[in-house]
Amino acid sequence: MVPKGEFFCKGPIHLKSNINLHIEEGATLHFSTDSQHYKPYVHTRWEGMELMGYSPLIYAFKQKNIAITGQGTLDGGASADNWWPWKGKWKTSEWGDHAVENQKYTRDTLQVMVEDGTPVSERVFEENYLRPPFIQPYLCENVLIEGVTILRSPFWLVNPVLCKNVTVSNIHCHSFGPNSDGCDPESCTDVLIQSCVFDTGDDCIAIKSGRNADGRRLNQPSENIIIEDCEMKAGHGGIVIGSEISGGVRNLYAQRCVMSSPNLDRGIRIKTNSIRGGHLKNLNYRHISIGDVKDAIVVNFFYEEGDAGSFPPKLEGITVEHMTVKRADRAFMLRGYDHTPITGLSLHDISIASVEKPSVIENVEAIQTSNIVIAGKKVGLRDA
Repeated sequence: MVPKGEFFCKGPIHLKSNINLHIEEGATLHFSTDSQHYKPYVHTRWEGMELMGYSPLIYAFKQKNIAITGQGTLDGGASADNWWPWKGKWKTSEWGDHAVENQKYTRDTLQVMVEDGTPVSERVFEENYLRPPFIQPYLCENVLIEGVTILRSPFWLVNPVLCKNVTVSNIHCHSFGPNSDGCDPESCTDVLIQSCVFDTGDDCIAIKSGRNADGRRLNQPSENIIIEDCEMKAGHGGIVIGSEISGGVRNLYAQRCVMSSPNLDRGIRIKTNSIRGGHLKNLNYRHISIGDVKDAIVVNFFYEEGDAGSFPPKLEGITVEHMTVKRADRAFMLRGYDHTPITGLSLHDISIASVEKPSVIENVEAIQTSNIVIAGKKVGLRDA
């Protein structure tokens, strides 16, 4: 238990089975921003690729019955002076163009290793500029993360990987650096994300299952996921699938979520390409309320590399219903391939009070729609 007060952690916390790290209300646990404090390297995943890398700030490997609870605060301390510049050039920042301290060089080499099938134990970098996630249980069972506020993460905030029976409840995520995703379950089974608040520099919730050859090698989808009663503020996307989604996703149910911010780019978002692929099956969204957003619903097969591979995505049974939007720049951004159009999408009872620009609809087939109302007028998909 961490009692009320300010505490400083020189290095990561590694949880063992049957341990609850409880942060009391009024307690703040600060983490070191010195990357050397997160060695020795551990078996981890970075953007869906396995390697021996920096330890996450809070980490567990092959443990059972672990928890992080309480009303206190976890502060990663990341800023423009540490961790975040490793991203490389980002938005309008004046930092990030360092010739060496840039994640691009480590990531590019790691991607080659992944495609070449290099054993994970050999994916080790003397010069490593891949920032660690804040909380990462890996190959764990029965995980609870509840109540805490998470601030200023080096990278993704909550990132369970290959876990079973995960509950993330009533947490507050506030981090506005590059890749500050709120909650990213990867290749996890039986996940509940409920009553959380996300105010982030990247996706609020992003469901993932491994990148490219690594995702296909492990072949473990994210499945049986419930997202409910969450609030999404700033972020690249509210509820997102991808982009590291090569292992697929199935059986997702998202309901009663509220999204709104001038800095929220997309409400519901699916992002992939023909290098990452992924079979996305039985994804359900209902009773979603959005205030201000740029694009309300996005399905994009041209994310990053676009149509440059031989693994076209497959969508099956994707339903969005009972969704209201006050204002959007665009209602829909749907971009499939001419050889693999977007199919399997159903849109019902969607009301958008105001839009600024027409939707983008490219290579979409066999979409079911009913009762789409924009600016008070019923329209067809291509008139939105």
